Amino acid sequence: MAATFSDGTRPHPPVLGSLGYLLSNLPLGIAGFTAMVTLFTVGAGTAIIWVGLPVLAAAILLARAGGQFERARVHRMLGAYIANPYKPLPPEGAKARWKARVSDGATWRDVLYLVLLLPLGIADFTVVVTVWSVGLAATFLPFYCTYLPGGAYFFPEYDLRWIVVDSPVDALPWAALGLVILALAVALTRGLGTLHAHFARAVLGPGPRARRLAEEPTGHLGAVA
Repeated sequence: MAATFSDGTRPHPPVLGSLGYLLSNLPLGIAGFTAMVTLFTVGAGTAIIWVGLPVLAAAILLARAGGQFERARVHRMLGAYIANPYKPLPPEGAKARWKARVSDGATWRDVLYLVLLLPLGIADFTVVVTVWSVGLAATFLPFYCTYLPGGAYFFPEYDLRWIVVDSPVDALPWAALGLVILALAVALTRGLGTLHAHFARAVLGPGPRARRLAEEPTGHLGAVA
């Protein structure tokens, strides 16, 4: 059984969970970036005629919902627990509740995270797909090299044949290289998952002031920087 910290966080995220998380960052990053940029741009541009206020309100609610979803996704896939960072909302008064949401630093960190998820997702998807594809292709080369066009694998390309692999035996060194690349891919995937877990906890978790208060004997998470 994998070791965990007192809050349920795993020191090392699972490989499959990290892989799924890194690959899903791209589509979720596209959705988050598009929603945040579109809603805040339209809302800010039309706020002068009051039409933009409901749009901005929707953007804030969507950002907080997206932050909650990301905290749950990080916990589920990477095994990293992220504490609730939000200030408690006033029990009564719509104006007071909205003021609390807007003045809460956690709301704007949610927005920042959803925007940054797009460039991070592009990088994650590119690196992960490239490394795993190369490793898998080389590992299984003995099984399909003779079925390729021309009956062999040509490196670096069909018209520039520096190396020709035309039999399963000739492909065995490539398969060994593929296993090495897959081992590196596993380590890279877990490493990226660990980095993302730390990044998510830093951005989506309680602010510095709240963490300091929580470490004090009488501290609480009611105040968030």
